[in-house]
Amino acid sequence: MTDESNAFSAPYAPPDEDFARLWLAAPSRDDLRAAETALAARLLGAIRSRPPGVVGVEDFLREFRLSSREGLAVMALAEALARAPDNPTADLLLADKLAAGDFEGHALRSDAPLIQACAFALGLSARLVEAEFSPRPVVAGLARRLGAPALRTAARQALRLLGGHFVFGDTIHAALARAKSPACRKDLHSFDMLGEGARTAQDARAHFEAYAHAIQAIGEAAEGEGPPRRPGISVKLSALHPRYEAIANERVRAELAPRLRELAGLAREQDIGLTVDAEEADRLELSLDVIGRVLADPSLAGWEGFGVAVQAYQKRAGAVIDHVAELARRFGRRVTMRLVKGAYWDSEIKRAQERGLADYPVFTRKAMTDLNYLACADRLLAASHVFPQFATHNALTAASIVARARGRRDYEFQRLHGMGEALHEALRQHSGVACRVYAPVGPHRDLLAYLVRRLIENGANTSFVARAAEPEISETDLLADPLDILRASGRARHSRLPLPRDLFAPERKNSAGVEFGDRAALAGLLAEIAPHRGAADAIVPHAVEAETALVRAQEAFPAWSGTPVARRADILLRVADLVESERGRLIALLHEEAGKTLDDCLAEVREAADLCRYYAAEAKKICAALPLPGVTGEDNLLRRHGRGVFVCISPWNFPLAIFSGQIAAALAAGNCVVAKPAEQTPRIALVAAQLFAAAGLPDGALVCAPGDGAVGAALVADPRAAGVAFTGSVETAQSIQRALAARGGPIVPLIAETGGINAMIVDSTALLEQVTDDVLASAFRSAGQRCSALRLLCLQEDIYAPALDMLIGAARELRIGDPREVATHIGPVIDAAAKAALEAYLAGRTAEGRVLYAGAAPKSGNFVAPHIVRLDSPRDLTREIFGPVLHVTSWRAEGFSDLIDEIAASGYGLTLGLHSRIDGRIAELARRAPAGNIYVNRNMIGAVVGSQPFGGFGLSGSGPKAGGPDYLRRFTRETTLTVNTASLGGDAGLLSMED
Repeated sequence: MTDESNAFSAPYAPPDEDFARLWLAAPSRDDLRAAETALAARLLGAIRSRPPGVVGVEDFLREFRLSSREGLAVMALAEALARAPDNPTADLLLADKLAAGDFEGHALRSDAPLIQACAFALGLSARLVEAEFSPRPVVAGLARRLGAPALRTAARQALRLLGGHFVFGDTIHAALARAKSPACRKDLHSFDMLGEGARTAQDARAHFEAYAHAIQAIGEAAEGEGPPRRPGISVKLSALHPRYEAIANERVRAELAPRLRELAGLAREQDIGLTVDAEEADRLELSLDVIGRVLADPSLAGWEGFGVAVQAYQKRAGAVIDHVAELARRFGRRVTMRLVKGAYWDSEIKRAQERGLADYPVFTRKAMTDLNYLACADRLLAASHVFPQFATHNALTAASIVARARGRRDYEFQRLHGMGEALHEALRQHSGVACRVYAPVGPHRDLLAYLVRRLIENGANTSFVARAAEPEISETDLLADPLDILRASGRARHSRLPLPRDLFAPERKNSAGVEFGDRAALAGLLAEIAPHRGAADAIVPHAVEAETALVRAQEAFPAWSGTPVARRADILLRVADLVESERGRLIALLHEEAGKTLDDCLAEVREAADLCRYYAAEAKKICAALPLPGVTGEDNLLRRHGRGVFVCISPWNFPLAIFSGQIAAALAAGNCVVAKPAEQTPRIALVAAQLFAAAGLPDGALVCAPGDGAVGAALVADPRAAGVAFTGSVETAQSIQRALAARGGPIVPLIAETGGINAMIVDSTALLEQVTDDVLASAFRSAGQRCSALRLLCLQEDIYAPALDMLIGAARELRIGDPREVATHIGPVIDAAAKAALEAYLAGRTAEGRVLYAGAAPKSGNFVAPHIVRLDSPRDLTREIFGPVLHVTSWRAEGFSDLIDEIAASGYGLTLGLHSRIDGRIAELARRAPAGNIYVNRNMIGAVVGSQPFGGFGLSGSGPKAGGPDYLRRFTRETTLTVNTASLGGDAGLLSMED
């Protein structure tokens, strides 16, 4: 049986309306409706009548709701406090989060012990924070003696108490002992080993060993007959492989499937269940590839414990159930399937918007997810080779499943540990169906990400758990049939969530992207590229004399400047459409001439289209006549016009996006353009210029003048150049500035964007896994050949060693090679000269003993492997190293302000990153603004047009920011027209004005 025959295939993000029509047209279930409603009311009554303090978590979510300052403070502290190993940073974090909250008021309002304990501890901490920063000497002195230690102890104890309600045990042995306690024996358990996904091979090995150890321990302690009546384990595939991503499909299938197969074999030996937890939508097909390989293994025959989690908020959930059920039938297995609603909805929405997808892979209305859950439940109950597991805390959903099962008991309910006890106890008593607890296991530090996600998921205002805890919400509202909600509203979609394509509507369309985790979409993209392989060789750039180019552009200027702005904008919109329609050809050229990887190529095509559309929209705003106020009897209008012929000099690292963006801005403002592309990438420029012509741009409005530096110098020195837009090195920008000053005549604008010594600051509250992802992307994507790329990583000394270990381990997993291969992370540097310069620099650092990590690169070609270089101080990096070289240094917790000063002392001001959970530090960075683009808790590259205008100051450029609201103004000249309307004998408007 081939892998292809077992491959999962379903539309990635079909329209929500298709599902709604199907459900609305389905036969009514009047025979079940009364039973569902009656049972749901009983279950809700059980939830709301439980004795105070028996559970506490639902009360906690109600008391510290996420819309409150206290709720946000608790969430932030739970996520970050245990991560901070040093007291100074912990104190700053506590002061930052607690100073504004009224925690003592919460203690007075509640009888629940969990709330009282947390509120008392956090209220004490808040008082000490206030005292610590109080100007009164006596209070401040008391805080100095008692404040910090008591504050830390109280707050940490409160969060441990909270965590204890969500984590079943610190170790698997502690969890198993607790499972045998009288309070827990009535439940089955599926143990989940906490921890973030693997970033390094060492992480993956550690997770594998933890799973294997837990399987052995669970099996030895297990009682009951067969997996459905015994405890089990839940496994995350992302914990078992350091590059669990769609583009690494072949590698993941080859390396991860055997690891999962081995764990499944261990679980089979112990006769316990092993469930593969659900991952994000973009990894669904990859997950099912791995699962299919394991299910096909004949050594697992006869074992009924292999399980798969399915997320009902994903539109492909029903297709997943059908696929796995068919695999089980084909291979003679019986599998378990855990149906959940899904916990990462916000992340899925953001990812689809970032990638410019046609639609969302998840439903955007809760009623639609609830309906899909029930549709999936029907599929599970009807599948002969499936043991269904229904994970829900929703009383109506649970009642609907009991009714649909029609007396069957060969399924189970599941809940999260710490939640849903009252609901599931009532379910057990009514239906006799087994209940299983999803029980997280791990130390307090590993709880953080899990805990925050549970707080967000169950504390959201649409969550049944949160709403059920609100006594003012009626039973009728809580138990409203989702089909009735859908029918009444007539909306399958969320009214305030536009499609990703319409994210910037009505001003412009978002550029269309591709989800690489969608096998069909990726295959379609590769099919677009394939016919153009090698096409770059057929394009022969011809040099254009500066004189000829300027004459042509100058002759075309009067007509183009007089073209209505709406017409100019329409041409740019057609350019954007052509860029997208020709993306296969453009990507092939970017691969071959610029050495860019597939994801970088696609991002650049999208950016070029976005810039054309953005500047078209902006031009219609700023080039329209603007009435200005004045005295009566006069009309005043401000108008903006093109300056003349703009010289646009673009770089090789963004040979399509920056080339097109400079031209689009100049043209939108009414200028003609002579475009001088980089020597290394003339073919991409020529094809882009052809697209402008094909869109209807008149002859001469854009003249592409490829050539060497002498061409650019001649263009800049010519007095007919009415302005210069330049992106490149600071040395070249300064040379252009001098040339413009030396030529005499009119003073013309220079719009310069250069590079930077871009730093990222990481303090001890940061999540290291997130830091690692963002550092790798910022420093090594595009082989480090971005002006925005991370050059200097500043790690707080308290986390320096573990952060560096994880970073080096993750860097080892990057694939360097042919940029045309989908799985490649890092391609070549631009040419042999760039390679030689980087190698010479690295040889010097190696001789100094400062190279902490040197990756391996192919011997042939212009490849330079990622390197990590140690520095003693930020001041040691005095120039931009343009390639995959990351410099690291450390700083002390109390030296944050001094560190900003050291970074600013370089004179550059392009990009700066910060990873911290301390709002005060974020505010200080924003206030001091040491860079043009500041990124917090994310990577530092890929500025989005219109959302993150890009550009710096000082040695990093002149501004204004590209892709921002002020950029076009720099390409225009302004005139005001004042007309004395009273010159004919009086102000008719004033005289006829009504009172």
